[in-house]
Amino acid sequence: MASTGTGCHIKAINAALATGEAARSPLVASWSRSAHLHGLDPSRKAKSDRLTEAEFRAARQAMGQMLHAASPSLDRLFAAVGGVGCCVMLANRDGIPLERRGAQGDDSTFQSWSLWLGEQWSEAAQGTNGIGTALVEERVVTIDRNQHFLAHNTVLSCMSAPLFDEFGQLAGVLDVSSARSDLTAGITGLIVQALSEAAQRIEEGNFRAAFPQARMVLVPSASGSSSVRASAALLAVDPDDLVIGATRAARVALNLPRAIARNPMPAADALAGVLKGEINAAPTPERLEDGERAVLMRALARAQGNASAAARSLGISRATFHRKIGGKDP
Repeated sequence: MASTGTGCHIKAINAALATGEAARSPLVASWSRSAHLHGLDPSRKAKSDRLTEAEFRAARQAMGQMLHAASPSLDRLFAAVGGVGCCVMLANRDGIPLERRGAQGDDSTFQSWSLWLGEQWSEAAQGTNGIGTALVEERVVTIDRNQHFLAHNTVLSCMSAPLFDEFGQLAGVLDVSSARSDLTAGITGLIVQALSEAAQRIEEGNFRAAFPQARMVLVPSASGSSSVRASAALLAVDPDDLVIGATRAARVALNLPRAIARNPMPAADALAGVLKGEINAAPTPERLEDGERAVLMRALARAQGNASAAARSLGISRATFHRKIGGKDP
């Protein structure tokens, strides 16, 4: 028989679903998915569906690069939030935690609620919850206690941020969860800020690891954004000045196509919009002589302004150097 608290929780969900609030409230939309799409009953506890050891190892291997890149950020984030009874987890795109940081004294509490490595925390399995809902909505979410769909999970407060891989695809979720009832709105806000910054550091570290030989170019428009760390909006540029990769933040800022890795584009074209102050601005037409002049100017810079030395480094005469650069004595 449902407890009074459980009964009130179920009534609140049913009332919200009956009034059509799903069209106006992201939370009620998630409750609606839990009930109607996934057929979950808020009064019932989700069945434990922990991965086998072999399945867990395979899942970690598939996400190996990001897990490795995330390790320092997980440590730093836990150092910031562990003191208020929170654990930190990194889950894959199926909603399964693969890495965790937590205080030994709190472990038994989180295990009792199945908030543990290898467990299933997708919306389909657990209804509205931080990890699963962040995956569906691809944004930072806070699911606080009674906002969970399953009454069994209403002891938890979960703050979660989606993680995107080097191709801009959804790769997983970074989560901070607590079973304490005394988290204030102020503390929760600080945790969400630390969580968001950690997620962006993980994406940046993973991106740099994916393109170790590329030159990293910061997207100018992101440097003044309050919602995106400047270093999170990066382009990976090869020696031919072609963009071969872009972080999620850079893709959004520049409106880049998904297939940038398969179809590289000139960095100048990718950045044309932000440099001209408009999205999708046409790139400036290029001429062969412009490329030649760029080679000459680089040689001159390396020679610290000495035109004769620059000409010798290029195997041409000083006169030819002056003619090609525009007839002016540099």
